[in-house]
Amino acid sequence: MKRIVIKVGSAVLRHDSKLAIDRLENLVDLIASLKLNNNYEIILVSSGAVAAGNTSLNLDKSKIYNRQALAAIGQPLLLKHYKSRFRHHDLICAQMLLVADDFDSRKRSKSASAVIEILLENKIIPIINENDVIANEELLFGDNDQLAAHVAFHFNADMLVILSDIDGLYDDNPHVNKNAKLIKNVSIIKEEELEMKHSANSEFATGGIVTKLKAANYLLNKNIPMYLTSGFDLTNAYDFLLDKNHLSGTLFKK
Repeated sequence: MKRIVIKVGSAVLRHDSKLAIDRLENLVDLIASLKLNNNYEIILVSSGAVAAGNTSLNLDKSKIYNRQALAAIGQPLLLKHYKSRFRHHDLICAQMLLVADDFDSRKRSKSASAVIEILLENKIIPIINENDVIANEELLFGDNDQLAAHVAFHFNADMLVILSDIDGLYDDNPHVNKNAKLIKNVSIIKEEELEMKHSANSEFATGGIVTKLKAANYLLNKNIPMYLTSGFDLTNAYDFLLDKNHLSGTLFKK
């Protein structure tokens, strides 16, 4: 049985001032297909708590405590929608909120891993997010890409899949250069690529291509592959994960 970590970003889960419920439901449908048809174990790392909270309360998101308050509002709202759609497939989901320190402490990472194993053994979908309400530094940089990479390693996944507002790694910025070409396979990431200034295309997103490269580099060094593709249109994800056809998206693998 394969164990896959799927990470979805805030840019995918929000449209204008509302949650993108259709995209969230499409994601759950994909997870259900992987679990029910291919018997995969799935761990979901989901951003979107701040964006979800902002649909109920409009606060200045540049202030850290406002963002934390929005995360507190949005986390249960986000989980409500996940639970509803998973119930449609007769699946149960569970929530785990983690911070970087949970992986730095052997005792805490062992405890979290034990809980994950119990959930997966009982065919429950763990939904992991950063504990944004207390994680000041992590919230400032946001980085659920890094969180997902650590989840994949510490919880013994066979692959990390990142569903984003970009459909892969390009040889140039596709928003600027219409002739930019998608790079389908990457085995080495250069140091200068990891040191580029990160950027995010959404006011709620906290990463960009650099955070995804850092996540991929972390996993490459541990011989765990990572696949990056669009979370807006899941056609490539279905092709790659269900049909084993790598038609698009970027696979980071040694």
